[in-house]
Amino acid sequence: MRGFGATELLECYARGVFPMAEGRDDPRIYLLDPDERGILPLDDFHIPRRLQRTVRQDGFQIGINLDFQAVVTGCCQAGPGREETWINGGIFNLYAELHRRGHAHSVECRRGGELVGGLYGVSLGGAFFGESMFSLQRDASKVALVHLLARLIAGGYALLDTQFTTEHLESFGAHSITRADYKARLAPALELDADFFTLPAEISGGRALQEVQSLQSSTQTS
Repeated sequence: MRGFGATELLECYARGVFPMAEGRDDPRIYLLDPDERGILPLDDFHIPRRLQRTVRQDGFQIGINLDFQAVVTGCCQAGPGREETWINGGIFNLYAELHRRGHAHSVECRRGGELVGGLYGVSLGGAFFGESMFSLQRDASKVALVHLLARLIAGGYALLDTQFTTEHLESFGAHSITRADYKARLAPALELDADFFTLPAEISGGRALQEVQSLQSSTQTS
């Protein structure tokens, strides 16, 4: 896609469109605007109790943006239930440029210094567009998602776009909404001045859960 760079990609996100490729070896990039869009509501999600215990145990070392490209590379690899990736070379380079510009971020899980899971996505205004995640050890990507939720809530975000839903995400409360509903939520979210770095780069699992539970408590009592 000639003449399509990081600036154009941000413009796509701002109008509710995101890129994808048929496969890792297909050089073409498509822009998708599906009839239904997956979201994980930041004021109405669920963290299973077993996962809460795992997060509190701090079995993973959590990092933010320590090695963004390694996370994207991890998301490129085939794994259980994912024989093919949609991340081709062009998409990889676009997100690397967004990261250099401060619009793309990674949440990383390490154990013994080794990257064993994580996720990455794009931040624009008060919207975060989750792109992909991977896990080489049990619960690594789920723990990364809890830390992402804490960061988005603390930073004043209003929308977490998951693009599509999966069984993994549905266990947290993700669901699909119509294109019109999505764009109605996107417009005001983009007007917000959210901050991905409100929380320190390194926080405990207990602190992450405290952040998400404080929002849920305030929502339930309001």
